[in-house]
Amino acid sequence: MSNTSLPGGTWTLGDLTVTRFGYGAMQLAGPWVMGPPADRDGALAVLRAAVELGITHIDTSDAYGPQVTNQLIREALHPYPDGLHIVTKVGANRNEQGGWPVARDPESLRRQVHANRENLGLDTLDLVNLRLGDAEGPQPGSLAEAFETLAELQRQGLIRHLGVSNATAEQVAEAQAIAPVVCVQNMYNLAHRHDDELIDTLAAQGVAYVPFFPLGGFSPLQSDALSAVAARLGATPMSVALAWLLRRSPNILLIPGTSSVAHLRENAAGAALELSEDDAAELEKISSRT
Repeated sequence: MSNTSLPGGTWTLGDLTVTRFGYGAMQLAGPWVMGPPADRDGALAVLRAAVELGITHIDTSDAYGPQVTNQLIREALHPYPDGLHIVTKVGANRNEQGGWPVARDPESLRRQVHANRENLGLDTLDLVNLRLGDAEGPQPGSLAEAFETLAELQRQGLIRHLGVSNATAEQVAEAQAIAPVVCVQNMYNLAHRHDDELIDTLAAQGVAYVPFFPLGGFSPLQSDALSAVAARLGATPMSVALAWLLRRSPNILLIPGTSSVAHLRENAAGAALELSEDDAAELEKISSRT
């Protein structure tokens, strides 16, 4: 499979063309995104398989592990093939208990940007998302100081493009007033549709929307409607969920994560599933049932 046949085609993040079907590296770390993987060779194989499939969008963060996924990416893929773009994230650290304490003061952000560069082996990071909110989701409040810090690092040539993650619509607008935003990365899937209006607004602006936990996160999506549509199509519920996201809006980019080469290939094939109008109408009801 090449990037011309990956489901959804491509999207442009600023001046970077990426496949709409990407890969999220978070699950390559150990349990609860802490420590090394149980199968290091298997983790490296997944990353190489992603590139072999034609995926040109890999999502990561130095907080995963911490440092584990970035170091795996570098070991597996560096020097990086032309056209491969790695998106990373700053704004939180990890503590010994596996928590995600906020780290959005200017000095912490600078330190995280440099750590991502070092562990990925890159002089310039393609795209850095500012993680906002907390583990409970987006929280109101100004992002000005933090985003201005990243904008300054962008002017210094350390970052090519900027995005925001776990953000409210108001924070997206605030960020856009400071510097161009090429993507918004929030939790969104068939059962969690709170960003419908934001997705449509961003699509009109040509800004990507990247749903994290597109398959429900650590607790996979469960829905009678989803299961019924999947059974009718002879597909898995996860395939239907991914295909629905690609169908939902052309600016949606997928980054489903897995630590299995077989599962990676299943996700790529499943996302290409064609949903009928009747299928889509049935799936549209899920958010009001959960």
